[in-house]
Amino acid sequence: MQALSFPFLRILRWALLAIIVTGTAHAQEQVLRVGVTSGPHEEIFEAVKKVAERDYGLHIRIVSFNDYIQPDAALDAGDLDANSYQHRPFLASQVRARGYKLVGIGRTWIGPIGLYSKRYRKFADLPDGATIGIPNDPANESRILLLLQKAGSIKLRQGIDPVTGINATPLDITANPKHFRFKEVDAAQLPRTLDDFDATTVNADYAIKAGLNPTKDTILVENGSSVYACLIAVREQDANKPWVQQLVSAYQSPEVKQFILSRYQGAIIPAF
Repeated sequence: MQALSFPFLRILRWALLAIIVTGTAHAQEQVLRVGVTSGPHEEIFEAVKKVAERDYGLHIRIVSFNDYIQPDAALDAGDLDANSYQHRPFLASQVRARGYKLVGIGRTWIGPIGLYSKRYRKFADLPDGATIGIPNDPANESRILLLLQKAGSIKLRQGIDPVTGINATPLDITANPKHFRFKEVDAAQLPRTLDDFDATTVNADYAIKAGLNPTKDTILVENGSSVYACLIAVREQDANKPWVQQLVSAYQSPEVKQFILSRYQGAIIPAF
């Protein structure tokens, strides 16, 4: 048998080394699982995904949800690495109620919550005893009640935070001069109640999915000073890991900002 030449052995050695290095890189390659709700959060994160991979080498798998509860549960359980769908008061309410070890690490966008109606063109036209659909989750229910208080339509009891309205429910209403009646409904289902109620509360992401524009179609809506900006959340134990800041930087990039402005035409706006 002919002996292998030295040049051939050298080539073989480098080839084997390349295979080992490549295999190790693939073994170490991290795929970040990011939970979002369907609609704008998912659409925007598709743009974030491209920037994150191109600029930071982050590989993202987007996991879509159709409710506001499961993304935090999945993140806390370790089934996700991050999520992007909620505002800080909602996250705080989930942490307090469920004991989650989650933190917000970067602002994303603001989508104003508002009242929509097929029956009335102005908020002032709502009649005495009007039925209003509101979200059944604590943070967003608080949010619309605070908006109604700012509009002078109801008054909440002392002790309710006048900035966030957090934890307010219809039971906390101490004055309701027009005798509005409130029906609690899952937030994702509220657009379907427009034919049933005099007015209905709809979050911006669900409004857009239903073909509604939060700045044009509402009869009452939050303004730009709202504290309810959405954010990215991670587990406390991951908050200082390098990929976390890279993920935030990818989201808050000029490219993603321009995508939001162009795609949504002011219906939602960047919060960074």
